[in-house]
Amino acid sequence: MTLTKLAGGTAAVGLASVGALHGIWTFSPWPLANRAEFARTVVGVAEADLPTPELTAAVAAALGAASCVVAAQAGLFPQVRPRRLVRQGVWGVAGVLLLRGAAGPASAVLTSRPTDFTRWDLALYSPLCLALGGLSAYVAASARAPRRQDRCHVIRSLKGPKNQGS
Repeated sequence: MTLTKLAGGTAAVGLASVGALHGIWTFSPWPLANRAEFARTVVGVAEADLPTPELTAAVAAALGAASCVVAAQAGLFPQVRPRRLVRQGVWGVAGVLLLRGAAGPASAVLTSRPTDFTRWDLALYSPLCLALGGLSAYVAASARAPRRQDRCHVIRSLKGPKNQGS
């Protein structure tokens, strides 16, 4: 197994797991006791300001799609076309995750008093985003861009070996 496949598989499993967790959160505050505790700890808002279940489901779907794109670019799924779009998608996944990961410590500096969310963000959410973003960036950078064959080479290969007549 290549390092790209290992990095891609790790990122894909991580993204799929976080996506599944968001899917659970569309109807449950698990693993916390109630919605108020969930809002304070996981989202960092009041219960009244929680995202809607539809928005949470959209995040779950986006994370699932991100998992598939990273796995495809790493060669763990059959190659999806157009390859360039898949590669750009992986760069997009990496960029979003790296920005989210960097935003945690930046927002913690601006917070006057640490909250449950800030503590969890610094201990888990931001590092996880940075790790998944770094793995995704590695997959995007290490997967070779498809090479275009020039027309002459393709035409010659269709004609057959040089010894045969045209």
